[in-house]
Amino acid sequence: MTATTTNLSAVREGESVRVQDIEGGHYFLSRLASLGFTPGVSLRVVQNVGRGPLIVNLRDARVALGRGEASKIVVERLPGDGNGKN
Repeated sequence: MTATTTNLSAVREGESVRVQDIEGGHYFLSRLASLGFTPGVSLRVVQNVGRGPLIVNLRDARVALGRGEASKIVVERLPGDGNGKN
């Protein structure tokens, strides 16, 4: 990971990011692809309170992920979104 990339589980509420990579086995990758998580897609974190599910807006839908799932998604912070607000 670089300075602009992190795991989705570390992204704050209100912040927008772009999916760079997803780490995991075939079943996990297929499941996330069916939910719309593909490299290059942008999403916005709706809820991330540090425990419990992480909720994102992705392709006009809200998706809840477990912490372990979110930690396997490598994302890039989008420019101009450093304070969590656009």
